Amino acid sequence: MLTLTTKITVYMSEERSLNFIEEIIENDLNTGKYEKLITRFPPEPNGYLHIGHAKAICLNFGLTKKYGGYTNLRFDDTNPVTEKTEYVNSQQADIQWLGFEWKNIHYTSDYFDTLYEYAVKLIHKGLAYVDDSTADEIALLKGTPTEPGKDSPYRSRSIEENLELFTRMKNGEFQDGACTLRAKIDMASPNMIMRDPIIYRIKHAAHHRTGDKWCIYPMYDFAHGQSDSIEHITHSLCSLEYVSHRELYDWCIEKLEIYPSKQYEFARLNLSYTVMSKRKLLQLVNEGVVSGWDDPRMPTISGLKRRGYTPESIREFCERIGVAKRENLIELGLLEFCIREHLNKTATRVMAVMDPIKLVITNYPEGKNEILIGENNPEAEDKGGNREIPFSNELWIEREDFMEEPAKKWFRLAPGAMVRLKHAYIVKCEDFVKDETGKVTEIHCTYFPESKSGEDTSGINVKGTIHWVSTKHAKSAEIRMYDRLFSVESPDTEEGDFKDYLNPNSIEVIKRAYIEPYLSTASQDARYQFIRKGYYCLDKDSTTAHLVFNRTVSLKDAWAKGNK
Repeated sequence: MLTLTTKITVYMSEERSLNFIEEIIENDLNTGKYEKLITRFPPEPNGYLHIGHAKAICLNFGLTKKYGGYTNLRFDDTNPVTEKTEYVNSQQADIQWLGFEWKNIHYTSDYFDTLYEYAVKLIHKGLAYVDDSTADEIALLKGTPTEPGKDSPYRSRSIEENLELFTRMKNGEFQDGACTLRAKIDMASPNMIMRDPIIYRIKHAAHHRTGDKWCIYPMYDFAHGQSDSIEHITHSLCSLEYVSHRELYDWCIEKLEIYPSKQYEFARLNLSYTVMSKRKLLQLVNEGVVSGWDDPRMPTISGLKRRGYTPESIREFCERIGVAKRENLIELGLLEFCIREHLNKTATRVMAVMDPIKLVITNYPEGKNEILIGENNPEAEDKGGNREIPFSNELWIEREDFMEEPAKKWFRLAPGAMVRLKHAYIVKCEDFVKDETGKVTEIHCTYFPESKSGEDTSGINVKGTIHWVSTKHAKSAEIRMYDRLFSVESPDTEEGDFKDYLNPNSIEVIKRAYIEPYLSTASQDARYQFIRKGYYCLDKDSTTAHLVFNRTVSLKDAWAKGNK
């Protein structure tokens, strides 16, 4: 069984070869089948985009970037009940944040008049009919995968009667569900999709763009291929769930005698420890399980952005998982690995103390302030520049960096032990103070003036280095420690309600931590490594008076060690 580390190594070591879609495209372009590659990304504006959409975005836009041509953004807005302008705006912003630009922006609603005419054309050809059957009656006559369906009693209606009824449907003369328009194909087809599928339904609801102009709306299967055709999409890329729909896609284009766009399917992204269904994500939002679509625990692009993920790390993740023909579950650890790799090279190093205990340097002059210099990022090519760090005789350090009775191989502070303060001096623990409950409240140390970092002439060797913040210069901040939203690898496949598997420890809030004054001017676009703690970013809830930071990811993958 491959461990996560082994899997990541495999992802990194495999040579980048053409995926099956690239092979198809190269062959089509080389043989002159198409002069230009045209793809589209067609989200439905009924929610926020998530990491699964990011894979499709990177694929569609990435292919036209590689081979030339262009990608359209088309909003599949055929269901007025669930669609909102808010979602349209958020989806555009997410695509641009990921680093992509569309050539044209379209809406399926742009084509409602044309799609209506296409439906009329099918009726004229005797290939569509109005059915008064209820949804249950249609389902009952549909048959099973092993048994053919039965003809609807309305299947034999004349062309003239169907034209009249469809016009009346359009004019609003029928209630929702009173009738539908179905394609007349083959009720005995082995493909259940081809057994006279519904192509238009009645829905008296205002549309976010067309208002009350329409009360009938095309089904996705009817609108999809025709919209592709109108835009002359050469390669229509869909997830594997639409394999069985391809036959209907081709049938509509053939019978309507329009531009022959072609559909190709690839495996969608299934990510561990999360759910990717927009319906379930909306449920988490509506029920208050999360704070909103951009909650940093959500797999939405806006949630990942708020948590501190970068466009580069998400694009790298999508590149590494590749494009396949079979569904598989991708480890969330790989996404976390990609953001660690990027932030290690780009994030500014700073010091923050989460669980503070005071350290007093008894031989450092009281009232003296000193400015020390720290590298912003030793992993960056230019080292990221330097920052000034104020130092004084009283510091905050992490409580976990002191042990009254040190364990074996303990290299941090303990009575009589020495340690280096990051960017500063070596100190030796001389004493400590406890309160009435026996809790250590203060540590007393001496320092060695000649041991200053970068200028050390003390000759003292220590094995441990700890971080700190000067008490008189420190700024306070709220720290939100985020973890995986679910406690099981595949909540969708577990028994019962998927919400039963929510991780109760997916967020821990530290109300008062101490940070370097450098962070008082932090920006939401910047990323920081809190030394020895993890990677963090400023949250949108921050104010000048109340700073809030989100943990993007820990420095190491604790889950890989079995801490689940």
